[in-house]
Amino acid sequence: SRGTTLLELLLVLAIAAVITGLAAPAAGALRDQLLVQEAADLVAGAHARARLLASVERRVMLLTLTADSLVLRAVESPADTTERWRTTGPAATRVAVTGFPRSVAFSPAGVAFGFANGTYRFSRGRAGKQVIVSRYGRVRQE
Repeated sequence: SRGTTLLELLLVLAIAAVITGLAAPAAGALRDQLLVQEAADLVAGAHARARLLASVERRVMLLTLTADSLVLRAVESPADTTERWRTTGPAATRVAVTGFPRSVAFSPAGVAFGFANGTYRFSRGRAGKQVIVSRYGRVRQE
């Protein structure tokens, strides 16, 4: 039986290294794209959650967005709030964001008040995404 020579083994390893070197940037770009999409979905979902909870509970909800965290609070009185939901922000995955920090209040009707149309831009590497929120609380991504 014939085995492989050292030269053949080194040739196979060299080819594998070249293929891996070519695939690594594409895999990194895909990862950046997925992390940016995840951050955009998280912020869009936070707006939808705040709007829905304000309508269902018939109370004012305050959504506070920072790079480090997204926090939803129910307003009990002008000086008192109760935290209803919290999660980490886009900075946890090293996604850069513009448009933060921001607080958005949702009325019991589910409409944002004290807030004009807002745009959040997310980026990491060459990947980018926008989340646009209307003053009515509707969200779209581009």
